[in-house]
Amino acid sequence: MRTEEDIKKELKEKNKDMRMREANVRLNPATGGMAYSASVGLYYAFSLLILMLLVIFKADKNEEIVTYANYLAAPLAIFLCTVLILRFRNIRFKAVFHFKCKFRYYIIALLLVFGLLFSLSWINDLSLKFFKLFGYNERESYFPNLSGGYIVPALLVIALLPAVFEECLFRGLMLSCCRTSMGGVATIFTVGFCFSLFHGSPEQTFYQFIAGCVFTFIALRSGSILPSVLMHFLNNAVIVVLQACGALGVDGALKISAGGSIALIVVSAACFIGAIVWLSLDGIPLKKSEKHASRSFYMFASFGIFAMAVVWTTTLFGLG
Repeated sequence: MRTEEDIKKELKEKNKDMRMREANVRLNPATGGMAYSASVGLYYAFSLLILMLLVIFKADKNEEIVTYANYLAAPLAIFLCTVLILRFRNIRFKAVFHFKCKFRYYIIALLLVFGLLFSLSWINDLSLKFFKLFGYNERESYFPNLSGGYIVPALLVIALLPAVFEECLFRGLMLSCCRTSMGGVATIFTVGFCFSLFHGSPEQTFYQFIAGCVFTFIALRSGSILPSVLMHFLNNAVIVVLQACGALGVDGALKISAGGSIALIVVSAACFIGAIVWLSLDGIPLKKSEKHASRSFYMFASFGIFAMAVVWTTTLFGLG
């Protein structure tokens, strides 16, 4: 005979299951598209606010505080957007953000980020040379002061905060929304595309697209955002540290001998390819996309895509 306590426990479990089902209904491509457009809109708003403050206080655009403010605009916009979407769509935090995963995914993450940094970084240089054919001028370095203890706040705003908040949006909220009906392959390329476009950097577009797809792939396989957070942080942090140590040349290439460069590229490429194969064979095949599922996402993400395409284009032609 069931006791009153058993009945209460059963009702609690039923309510929990109902809330999870309701959350899954709201976790759809339309919500993912809304999240992207809202993030871009808030990013524009924060950037405009920073510009207004610069004019009001007559600050020099090269001042340290301006550089930090520009780096903080995107993480702040993403944080506010994520909170608002979860709140107004009534989506539970646990339905979107998953943290537990098997240890092997951290090993795969390290292999992947090593491969990205040292076997695919040439893509940026190749992209720069290509866009220069259209009159594009390379943007000035936006690194703040990296000497001594100044590297700590630099790592915070350039590596840690973007890694945490961008992964929460792209590999947390947007991934959870897209994979429900868009399937694995479409989700990987869609989230990777939006991630790349969000940065608005022509010379880094192709590298960031590949990185965005890889981050999404490991998040799908592991069921957690932590491996991609680790990869994102290391990708940015290594660049900051190398820049601080003077290990990067004017072209952004590592200052090592030709033989050392070739060996590094070969080893890192092997690690990258091996990790991708490992992920591909790990688990069941990716789910196929449902009919017209992507249409819903792109309809609601159209504002964000258009707005960031404008930024990308104006940057390319030196109009921004």
